[in-house]
Amino acid sequence: MEKFEHEYGAEQIQVLEGLEAVRKRPGMYIGSVSIRGLHHLVYEIVDNCVDEALAGYCTEIDIKIEPGNIISVQDNGRGIPVDIHPKTKISAAETVYTKLHAGGKFGGDSGYKVSGGLHGVGASVVNALSTWTEVTIARDGGLFEMKFEKGKTVEPLTRIGDSEKTGTKVRFLADDTIFETLDYDYATLEERFREIAFLTKGLKINIEDLREEPSKKAEFHFEGGLKSFVEYLNKNKEKIHKDPIYIEKDGEVPIEIAIQYTTSYSENILTFVNNINTVEGGTHLEGFKRALTKTFNDYAKSHNLIKEKDGNLQGEDIREGITAVISVKVKEPQFEGQTKTKLGNSNVTGIVSSAVGEALANFLEENPSVAKAILEKCISASRAREAARKARELVRRKSALETSTLPGKLADCSSKVASECEVYIVEGDSAGGSAKQGRDRRFQAILPLWGKMLNVEKSRADKIYNNDKLQPVILAVGAGIGADFDISKIRYGKVIIMADADVDGAHIRTLLLTFFFRYMRPLIENGNVYLAQPPLYKLSKKGKPDVYCYTDEEMTKHLNEMGRDGVNIQRYKGLGEMNPEQLWETTMNPEHRILIKVKLEDAIKADEIFTILMGDDITPRRKFIEENAKYVKNLDI
Repeated sequence: MEKFEHEYGAEQIQVLEGLEAVRKRPGMYIGSVSIRGLHHLVYEIVDNCVDEALAGYCTEIDIKIEPGNIISVQDNGRGIPVDIHPKTKISAAETVYTKLHAGGKFGGDSGYKVSGGLHGVGASVVNALSTWTEVTIARDGGLFEMKFEKGKTVEPLTRIGDSEKTGTKVRFLADDTIFETLDYDYATLEERFREIAFLTKGLKINIEDLREEPSKKAEFHFEGGLKSFVEYLNKNKEKIHKDPIYIEKDGEVPIEIAIQYTTSYSENILTFVNNINTVEGGTHLEGFKRALTKTFNDYAKSHNLIKEKDGNLQGEDIREGITAVISVKVKEPQFEGQTKTKLGNSNVTGIVSSAVGEALANFLEENPSVAKAILEKCISASRAREAARKARELVRRKSALETSTLPGKLADCSSKVASECEVYIVEGDSAGGSAKQGRDRRFQAILPLWGKMLNVEKSRADKIYNNDKLQPVILAVGAGIGADFDISKIRYGKVIIMADADVDGAHIRTLLLTFFFRYMRPLIENGNVYLAQPPLYKLSKKGKPDVYCYTDEEMTKHLNEMGRDGVNIQRYKGLGEMNPEQLWETTMNPEHRILIKVKLEDAIKADEIFTILMGDDITPRRKFIEENAKYVKNLDI
């Protein structure tokens, strides 16, 4: 990787303000104090190492979760500057760890060409939210060390020896008086660092979990960069062309893009700016889509694959089945909001569009068989889209002729304020009947479903609109599907899936979640989808009130408390076994019920799981079942 030749000393460390508010309002700086915020601490320190890699100085990062949930992060970059800062009169390294918004990433005369952690709060916030932090720096022929407790210096930077190497090592213990848990999830960290390694071609990242024997470890090093990333994302999908289309261009905005088409019906486009996952897209995604649509249409017309009278293929036709990763490096990125999820730099649109258009046109001309295979899929998608449009219009016309635009089996609630309303999608007419009688009609609506519904992983939109099991769900939610989905139009703040606690119920939940993920993803991203948890057991004993148990452990506990003699144990096989009062009390009453919110923590992992479980390829599904069978509970045979 080319090094960014620039002075990186104390003068480049700019100080904007102090640390006072971080411990009082940690959520302002790391989002939350849950496990998500805990992981954010690790990301902040690793991001600093990655910035060194982006500048061309760091080639390897070692991350360890030590016993006691101590985090250790070491790189072989230049090492944080150790000379005295001209403004703070303390070492530059101590300044970085004790002053908010102090770092080498501000202004045109900074120590970095591009950087992910542009807000510069990383190191100081991690320090402020840790019980203790130790920093060891190898630089300028010396080995230096400093120590902190809860953000305050207890041992200032001191030279402890000599070193011919360079780099920085940070060890910290997050503060258990601030965070809800200190128990890091190894799998989550592993996924994040795999992603970073894909995005930083040539960088080696090692992660090891030493909390248990034997330790878990992984090594990520991808010379293929984004090509390797796309191949990883598509490992369980059938590919239309073997090798990903690869675009790389240096310049004002360095661009790296990899594209591969699969036989699936969904699009999967990931976008990054300076290694930050821009989940809401932005100008780089806009430029990519614009070039993709124009280039494929130009090629199709010039090679008589589509006729002039048929008009252009739409963008959604051309993106059906695409897996793409877009990574741009922007010197001064403008993100919308503090969350850094949408790029706003207007000049990036044209730069990406031009680069993609030129490179893709050349690829299609040089690879006519691949071009033809992709365009055949695009044309097929166009026909299906037209069929879906007709089906959608049919649904709308049918709704307009009826007295209500709602499905016939829906028992609606009286309130029309979406934020206070909830709809239960209930498996079976029997349970649906009990739910209708037991509900609070003011804010709870009931939609019974019957039989197995369509697996949307294997279906196009036209089949979905014509499906009698999914049509009621689409109409009840009221916000459309796919590209037409509008989260502001949802009729219910909570969409609750209530199915039996058995294999069939699990299948129905999976089918519905696949549908929501593929065609109403904002519903999940916005936190509107929930799973109801009906009880597994009812314990009855003469002279004592009935007790409902939701887990085997809970049942054992209550059995011991009630005295096992004379206790009648009823195992609920289905929701239909409960009368309306029982269903209300155990599963629908907001004061007593248990709801699990469906969260979309990692879209990459979710896409992989849905592909494995609901796709056509049997081999990865069998492997998944073999690896995870040991975790299954309450399996009815």
